[in-house]
Amino acid sequence: QVQLAESGGGLVQAGGSLRLSCAASGRTLSGYAMAWFRQAPGKERELAAAIHWNGDSTYYPDSVKGRFTISRDKSKNTVYLQMNSLNADDTAVYYCAARNYRFASTKPGDYAYWGHGTQVTVSS
Repeated sequence: QVQLAESGGGLVQAGGSLRLSCAASGRTLSGYAMAWFRQAPGKERELAAAIHWNGDSTYYPDSVKGRFTISRDKSKNTVYLQMNSLNADDTAVYYCAARNYRFASTKPGDYAYWGHGTQVTVSS
């Protein structure tokens, strides 16, 4: 069983940056694809970034491409999301998710393990 815990959220001004962390416990993340999803009030959960098990491939939706970077540190069993040039549309609860499969997916339903989420609020 994998437990995920996000941290690093908070309040930031538009144009600012935040780095989210997702620490895993219970099992090593090697062999797991990882992703960050986000959910704004009244909206569906959407993918923010995803990374394959070995970190060689990443995926970003157009809304964050060039601004967000997902990475993983196997030695720390942790996944990160660096978010730059934040704007009000990035305001959401951000969730870390793990999939016991080497390749990432864009669909929330394909991930079996989830953290509790961390709030990111961007003030304009």
